[in-house]
Amino acid sequence: MPTEQTNIVPGSIMEGKVQGITKFGAFIELPGGVVGLVHISEIADTYVKDVKDFIKEGESVKVKVLNVAGKKIGLSIKQVSPPPKSEPKAFERNYRSSSNVAGNRYNNSPIGKGASTPISLDDKIAKFLKESDERMQPLKNKMEPRKRNRFN
Repeated sequence: MPTEQTNIVPGSIMEGKVQGITKFGAFIELPGGVVGLVHISEIADTYVKDVKDFIKEGESVKVKVLNVAGKKIGLSIKQVSPPPKSEPKAFERNYRSSSNVAGNRYNNSPIGKGASTPISLDDKIAKFLKESDERMQPLKNKMEPRKRNRFN
């Protein structure tokens, strides 16, 4: 097997053929008979449980050369193709949709008042302190010893 690595430069994009697939990645034969490895983390932008779900042996793929260290060549498939335009993650969608609704826990505006009237920071602090005192009062009553009337 020839080891012609003169034209293999980090950052270059090349066409290669999938020579073998393992549980940790895929071996790609580059022009000149040189073989490099695409680690499983460089296969796709999504979670890759099984490399065989994304590429097949004998398939021709475009790869980007990440590094060349002696006889080892690090390659990437995901850095060649542009990332897919995806919709926001579920928690982002839920936060965005709930933050626009009047009466939710993020804007503290009561229903009917509308989200267009923001509550000032001073009002929020005053409301918090009042609610906190109301919640703490039963605990304070249990913890404090009762004062006896001395005149009895």
